[in-house]
Order: sequence, then C-alpha cells, then structure tokens
Amino acid sequence: MIIEQGYSLRGSFKLLWKHKNASAIATGLVATLFSTMGPGMIVFNAAQTGGLTDAEAISWLLGIYLIGGISTMFMSLRYRIPVVTAFSIPGAVMLGKLLPNFTLSEAVGAYIVVAVAALILTLSGLMKKFVEAIPVPVMLGMVCGVLLSYGVNLFSYAIETPWVYGLMVISFFGVMAFKKFSKKIPPIIVAIVVGVVALGAAGLITPVDLSFEISKPVFALPTFSLRAILDISVPLFFLVIGVQNIQAVGVLMAGKYKVPVNAMYLVPAIGTLINSLFGAHPAVTAGPSTAICASPAAGEDKEYRFIAAFSEGVFWVTFALLAKIIVDSVKMVPSQFTAVLAGLAMFEVFKSAFQGAFAGRFRMGALVAFFVSVTNLSILNIGAPLWAIIFGLLTSFVVEREDFRLNKVDNETLLAQA
Repeated sequence: MIIEQGYSLRGSFKLLWKHKNASAIATGLVATLFSTMGPGMIVFNAAQTGGLTDAEAISWLLGIYLIGGISTMFMSLRYRIPVVTAFSIPGAVMLGKLLPNFTLSEAVGAYIVVAVAALILTLSGLMKKFVEAIPVPVMLGMVCGVLLSYGVNLFSYAIETPWVYGLMVISFFGVMAFKKFSKKIPPIIVAIVVGVVALGAAGLITPVDLSFEISKPVFALPTFSLRAILDISVPLFFLVIGVQNIQAVGVLMAGKYKVPVNAMYLVPAIGTLINSLFGAHPAVTAGPSTAICASPAAGEDKEYRFIAAFSEGVFWVTFALLAKIIVDSVKMVPSQFTAVLAGLAMFEVFKSAFQGAFAGRFRMGALVAFFVSVTNLSILNIGAPLWAIIFGLLTSFVVEREDFRLNKVDNETLLAQA
C-alpha cells in the first residue's frame, strides 16, 4: 500500500486515556505556546501586509490551526508517534510580500495547485523513494542546523536576562538533577511557573483588553492564474516538500521512530486543500513542534509521547476557535519567553540529532548539510534546508563513496535475514 497502515483510532485513544500524564500534556502546551505566540502573529501580520481584512485574517488563522489540530490528533492516534501538522511560517512571511499583487481567490487557486502536486508525488510513491534515498546522517545534519538557533537563543536570552530566563534554565536543569522528583513534576512545568512568576516580578507582563469571540470562516472560491501559480505555488511547493516536511521526518528518525513518510506528506496535502477553503495557506508537517513533542520532556517512555502531540492538537483546535482573543492575549508576554521554553523542551532532541549525524558514516556530508542549513539562506527562492540536503549528498557522493557501498551491504544483509 502507498499509505502506511497504522493503528485503530479507538484503540489508540484508549491507550492515550490510560497513559495520559502531566509531562505529555505540559509538553503539548509548550509546543502550542511556541507555535501560536510567535507564528500566529506572523500570519496575522502577513494578512495585514497582504491587504486582507481582519475577518479574512481571522479565517486564515482559523483554517491553519483548526485543520492542523485535527490532522495532528489523527496522525497521533493513527501512528502513535509524536508528529505535528502545522503550516509554513516562511511561507506566511513570503505571502505577506506577495499577496498585495493578487486577489485572495488567485492565492487560493495557487494553494490548491501546491496540494494537488504534493498528492500526486505522494500517491505515486516517488516521495517516499526520494526521502529513503537520503542517508540518515545527512538528513540529521540538516536538522541540527535548523534547530541550532533554538539552542543558541535559549542561552542568549538566559545570559541577557538572567533574573527571568536564567532562572527558568536553572530551575529546569535543577529539577532534572532530582530524578524521582522530575518523574512526578516535569521540569518544563517548573520552568513555566518560574518564568511567569519572574516575568510578573520584573513587570514584563503587559495587560491587554480581551473580548470573547468565536472565530468565523470567510470562504473563498479559487481562481487559477498562471502568474499566481508561478509566483506563489512554485516557491510554496518547495517550502512544503523540500524544506518543512523533511525536517519533521529527520527529527523522528533521530528519535528512532518508525516514520510513516507517505502519510506525513499525504495528510498535510489534504489539509492544504481544506485550508484553502478558509483562505489559508498550505499545511506542513512541523519540524520544531514535532521535535518538542518527541523530546524526553514528553515522558521517559517514547511509546507514549504521541500523547503530547495529541494534546497539542486539542490546544490548536481551541486556539482556532478563539483565534481573536488568543492573538490579543499573546501580546501579554515577551516572545523570548516561548523561545526559551522551546529550547528547553528540545534539549534532548539536540543531543540525539547530533549523535546520529556525526557518530557514524556520512559525517562529512552531514557536516556540510549542517553548515548550509545554519546559513538560513535561500537560493532561487528555495530555503536552506533543501539545499543543505543537496550539498550534503553531493559531498558524500564525492568523498564518502565507501559509505554508500557499506550501507548497501547492510541493507542487503537485513533483507536476507528478514
């Protein structure tokens, strides 16, 4: 079958309910804060820059978070892995610059083209063959480079503002030092509490007037324009296929999960089709949020870390329905707060990704992939992660040909044993 078989949704939900725990739910909340407090504002600002009305902007947020939340809950239960379906943040930034040149209906038509192209590649099986042809260390080298900024920002903010973010870091690792206590009270929860108290004491929480209002969709019919397809669909396609989804695949490989590659491309493609009805841009599989939910912060037993992703899906649906009030409320705390939480939650992911990238074969290709992705530069409107994999592969083809041969021998041995 093209799409990987998974588990019964009912059976997975029973397992989730039986093993629900504070660590997983708290990690899901951290991932939600990370993916809404900053990215939500980026989308809202992109909508305003693009000339959309407030109603169209709220509908955009409703689409990406509602469909992302439902898709995340589905994937978590279907495959019992901590994978998060989200949206392209660089895509939103890019659209803020492009939308003034097009009508909303032309943009919706361009989004649909991206979805159809992704569906064709996935259902043909070409997508999985492409992903499986990439040596894991090269992919992890790219992931290391993409995630590096989160670790750097974590300690930069802790050093710059030690009385708030430094205390959060100290409390996080302090709790980790007491193994029995940290099993009962997740370190990330302690960091959140310490951070909120410290922000309040430092006068860094800004009061905001909030009004309760359920989000309403604004449906847009597509118009297919060649210019919109060339200017919007093409760069968005490469962002979705070659930059965004591949990060999440690499994160799960680093965690030694059995990765349903086709499903991780098919579900966002279907999500993109539905997103477009709301005037919302393409769905993707989220690298950073998946990394947070796949981390040990979500629980010692990796078998149940899918509960963190499911929890994030629930929080996302809530955010979608209350998009306006939450967009206003996120202005209460500094963006550094969620950046520090994200860095802390992903700390163990950094360790496993670096070990997987540089401890075995393809180290030179992984190193090139790492440095290219760190640059965060784009060539031909294609982001650094895809170029990182391309240049990493080229390097390995030139200087690590023996590693390809050894990999082939290992694969043939495994097939013979099976």
